[in-house]
Amino acid sequence: MDIRLDYSNVLSSAIGNEHGLDPEKLRSMAAASGAHYESLMEKRNNGTLGFFDLPRDEVLLKEVIKYTTSVKERFESYVHIGIGGSSLGPIALHTSLNSAYYNMDRQPAMFFPDNVDPDWLDEILPHINVKKTLFHVVSKSGGTAETASTLLYFMEHLKKALGENFYRNLLFTTDPHAGLLNQIANENPIKCFRIPQNVGGRFSVFTALGLIPAALSGIDIAALMRGARKMDALTGREDLFDNPAFMYALIHTEMMKRGKNISVMMPYSNKLRDVADWYRQLWAESLGKRFDRNGKRVDVGQTPVKALGATDQHSQVQLYVEGPNDKITTFLEVGHFKHNTPLENHFPYIVDFDYLAGKSLGQLLNTEKSATELALTNNRRPNLTLKLEKV
Repeated sequence: MDIRLDYSNVLSSAIGNEHGLDPEKLRSMAAASGAHYESLMEKRNNGTLGFFDLPRDEVLLKEVIKYTTSVKERFESYVHIGIGGSSLGPIALHTSLNSAYYNMDRQPAMFFPDNVDPDWLDEILPHINVKKTLFHVVSKSGGTAETASTLLYFMEHLKKALGENFYRNLLFTTDPHAGLLNQIANENPIKCFRIPQNVGGRFSVFTALGLIPAALSGIDIAALMRGARKMDALTGREDLFDNPAFMYALIHTEMMKRGKNISVMMPYSNKLRDVADWYRQLWAESLGKRFDRNGKRVDVGQTPVKALGATDQHSQVQLYVEGPNDKITTFLEVGHFKHNTPLENHFPYIVDFDYLAGKSLGQLLNTEKSATELALTNNRRPNLTLKLEKV
C-alpha cells in the first residue's frame, strides 16, 4: 500500500517566513543529523529498543495463529482488559480494519473496556455469556490499578459461572518472568503470552497484546506483520531527507521552536479515528519530559489533540484557523474508499442539491479536507498530510 507524507504546507513558500520552514535548511538539518540516526540504530542493534524486531518474530506469529485457531470456536465473546498502551493499539487495529458494526453479526464479539467506569463495565454483561467469553488480561507488571480492578470485577462473574475452572476463560499477556499476573498463573493453569522486557507498553501492539484480538476478529496478522516490515524499511532509510519518520520528527521539532506546541491529528476517515486516539498517547508519553538527558529541567512536550474530519470542521476548525497560531495539524487522507458510489438527487425540485449529484461521499470528504487544508494554509497555519491509498 502506498503511503506518502506531504509537508509542502509547512514550508515558507506556502505559509511565509515567520511560520514556515526553509526547504534548504530542512535538507541541511537532515544531512547533519546522522548522529541521531546512528544512535537510534545502535539502540536497535544492541537490543535496547526491542519493538523494531517484533514484525519479524515468526515464532510468535505461529504461536498466536495456533492459539487463536484452537480457541475461536470455544468463545462467543472477547473482553480485552488493559489500559493505555495495552489497549489503544489493539483498539486502533480493530476499528480501522474491521467493520464499525462488527459486533452486530460477527463472533467473537469484541469488547475493549479500557476504563474503570462501573456503569460501562456493567453494561457489557447483558451482551456476553461469561461461560463463553475469553478475558484477555494485559499488563506487564500486573499491578496497574485499573487493569487489576477490572480483572477482579470480572472474576466475580467468572467464578459464579465456572467455579474453580475460571482459569479456562483467562489469558494473560505479561512480563516474561516478573509481575503479579505471573504469580496468579503459577497458582492456576492460565495460558500466558509474553511482552519482551525491551519492549515498552506503548510500542507493544505487535506482541500478543495486539495480535491476539486482531487474529480472533479475522484480521490477517501475517499480512499485518508484512506491512510493518515494509514500513520499517521505509522509515529506516539512511537518507534522512527521504525518511518520512525522520522528516515528520524534524518538522515538529522545528515547529515547536516557533511556538507550535499543539499537534493536531485529524483523519478524514472514521476508520482512522482511533489511530488519532492512539497517536495522542504515543506522542504525549514519548515527548512529555520534565528533564532532558543531561538532567536539566526543561518541561518540554507538544500537546497532542485529536480531531475528526469532516465532523470537527463544525466544532474545532474555526479555532485552528482563527485562534492562536500555536498548532501544527496532520491530516490523514484516504485515496480510495471501499464503497463510494455516486449520489443521485432524488428531489429534483430541490435544485440546491444538484451540485451533489454525480459526486461520491468519498469525493465530498476529501474535498472538505482540501478546503480545510487550504483555509489553514491561507491563514499561515502549518499543516501536513499523510496520504494512504486505502484502509
